[in-house]
Formats: sequence, C-alpha cells, structure tokens
Amino acid sequence: MHSEAQSEAVQAALYVVATPIGNLEDLSDRARKVLSSVDLIAAEDTRHSGRLLQHSGIRTRLYSYHDHSQQDREERLLSILSEGRSVALISDAGTPLISDPGYSLVRKARQQGIPVRPIPGPCALTAALSVAGLASDRFVFEGFPPAKSQARRKHFESLQQESRTLIFYESPHRIESSLQDMQEVFGAGREAVICRELTKLWEAVESGSLQSLCTWLAQDDNNRRGEFVVLVSGAPATEQSALEAQAIRTLDVLLEELPVKKAAALAARLTGWRKNALYQLALERQDAHNKQEGSD
Repeated sequence: MHSEAQSEAVQAALYVVATPIGNLEDLSDRARKVLSSVDLIAAEDTRHSGRLLQHSGIRTRLYSYHDHSQQDREERLLSILSEGRSVALISDAGTPLISDPGYSLVRKARQQGIPVRPIPGPCALTAALSVAGLASDRFVFEGFPPAKSQARRKHFESLQQESRTLIFYESPHRIESSLQDMQEVFGAGREAVICRELTKLWEAVESGSLQSLCTWLAQDDNNRRGEFVVLVSGAPATEQSALEAQAIRTLDVLLEELPVKKAAALAARLTGWRKNALYQLALERQDAHNKQEGSD
C-alpha cells in the first residue's frame, strides 16, 4: 500500500519542489519521495542539483531548465507532462519561483490544464523573517534591488514611505554599496537586519540601525561573503506623516512656477513621495485654485 506522498508522485503533474538553502538535511521526506519517483527533474543548474540528489540517494534524471533556456526546452517539458508523465521543478536553492526561474512553465502548465502541485519547504525570505525580530504580520518581498546605484536609489525612494517590513536579497559584491544606499534613502537610524549564509556553517544574523550595519560590513571581509537577505523595518506612521507634509509643501511651491506634470515629477524627486499621488494632488489643487479664481 502506497503512502499519500508516494502515490501522488506517480500522477501526471508538475511538482514545484522546495530544496535546501544551505543545509542538505533540510530536504523534507516528502520532497525526497517526490524527487525519487517523478519521471524527470527540471533543474536550474544540473551540476549544482546533482550534488543534492547524490547526497540524498536520488537517481531521477535531471533536465536543464532556467530563465535563459531555449523555448523548445520548456515545450519539451510541457509535452512530457501532457503525455501523462510527472516532472519536478527545482531551483538551485529554496522554493522555485521566489527570485528563481519557473514562472513561464507553471503558467503554461496551468493554462493547459496540467496539475501543478507545491511541495513546500525551505525559503530564504521566510527563514530570515522568522529570526529577524522585525514586524512579521505585514511584509513585502522586493527580491534583488537594481544593480546600478542610481536605479537602486530610485527604487528605494519608491519604498521610502512603505509601512510594511521590507525584504531584499543581495549578492556579496553589492551588499556594501546597497546598504549605503539604503542608509541614505531610508535614514541612518532605520532598524534593519542582515541574514548571511542562512542554515550554512557561517550563518550570521546581525541587527541594528542601517548605519551600524554598514559599519559591521566594513569591519571584516568575511561579513561581506555569502548569500544575503536584508530586512528593513517599515516607515513609522509619524515618519510617513512628516514626509507627506513635506511633499505637499514642496508641491505647492513648485506649482506656483511650473505646470502640474513637471511640478509633481520634481516634487517626487525632491521628497521621495510617490509621483502618481503627487500628480493627482496637483490636479486637485489646480482645480480648486481655478474654481476660486472663477468665483472672484
């Protein structure tokens, strides 16, 4: 008699399987059974995933599938699934589709009526959130920030008034410059947490202000090595109100000299407030001003 996990693995379905983010012992029994019994495993990096399969005694054939795969590879996987066979999708680490390939394949499979089943497990962002000590009831995942500093700062500015906990992934060669940009945009005193090499031998969780975390990164080259999850506390309500008031004052001054669109765009650049919101407010203020002039 088969167990539920074993029987589901032989059904025609695409299984989205979470794999360890570091410690290989974190592969669940259910994930191991599914990976052992599917017809094919679609992997982001077959060499990397091969080590995990070898460690776990899994002999299922690997098939290379990543964001830069040719379309025919995706079509090949869909063809296999439509023939009544089973495929497991895994990424290099963690839960597939969380800053990893797979969106297109999952979407097309669902459109074709192929069952898509999650095999949950490790995920760096939820692991980091669970140990950070920041508000976890409401959070927003932003993935990897832009690589170029100017674009990165602009992205951070769009999140300046976000009240939810912010979660980012970052690479070792950009972590220091990225934290510096966060400090300048969010403020040196904003509370944050750096999680480095989660579940691995040199795991570290460091908390403090953005300024103190920038200092911590600079103290030791080892602090800038590995995979990073950065969590930033959301903007306090008082900070949001102060920034909104500043943005409105700036907009009113600019409207005295500039057209609505230019005034809203410049006010957004100067204050970090949302351009669309300022543009709408500028239209309302202009409309009120015109009505007042008409009544005089």
